[in-house]
Amino acid sequence: MTGASRGIGRAIAERLAQRGAKVACVATRAENCADTVAACNAATDGAAAYGVDVSDHAAVNELVKNVQAELGGLDILVNNAGITRDQLMLRMSEDDFDRVIDVNLKGCWNFMRAAARPLMKSSGRILNIASVVGITGNAGQANYAASKAGVIGMTRSLAKELAGRGVCVNAIAPGFIETDMTAEIDAQAADALKGSIPLGRIGTAAEIADAADYLLGPGGAYVTGQTLVVDGGLSL
Repeated sequence: MTGASRGIGRAIAERLAQRGAKVACVATRAENCADTVAACNAATDGAAAYGVDVSDHAAVNELVKNVQAELGGLDILVNNAGITRDQLMLRMSEDDFDRVIDVNLKGCWNFMRAAARPLMKSSGRILNIASVVGITGNAGQANYAASKAGVIGMTRSLAKELAGRGVCVNAIAPGFIETDMTAEIDAQAADALKGSIPLGRIGTAAEIADAADYLLGPGGAYVTGQTLVVDGGLSL
């Protein structure tokens, strides 16, 4: 479970632990996942924290090997790690573009590449956290939108590659969700944001975990290559 230190990642990690999984909680630094690991272990023993730069291909390969050895195998991969570096196209630096692509898109590929063989052995599941912005686009987020659109396309492609081995590969595209980032939005902007959402409110991390619970649980056994949009109707 990448990006497990807070928000959506922590909510999904805790839900997996509640279902009995030993969760490998991954963040840039292992210590960032201390609270998530504690919450997971309160439900099921075996959670552990790992630190890695998800854009580092060799480091990701090594981490996946360590997780298999230390936790006794690999059945589920959740790619949630992501960053934003928002700026209008004409003001966006090359570094801002490259870093978002490296973390959000290449990081997802790195973990799927490293985990594919063990997941084929277990007929496991892959869940990638994309974004509604990867479908609709958004001014000032050309880099982020490109990375998340890429995640959606990669999800569909890998679903076709791994279906013959019983591996289901899906994505969730959240809309605006209550996280540390959205908490920084001022009240006026938050009201305007809510007004753009047909259901009239910002979603919660728990609601994304509910969607993940479906796709990673028994109900998702015949679902692959899909992107489940959880956005309160924002993309309609």
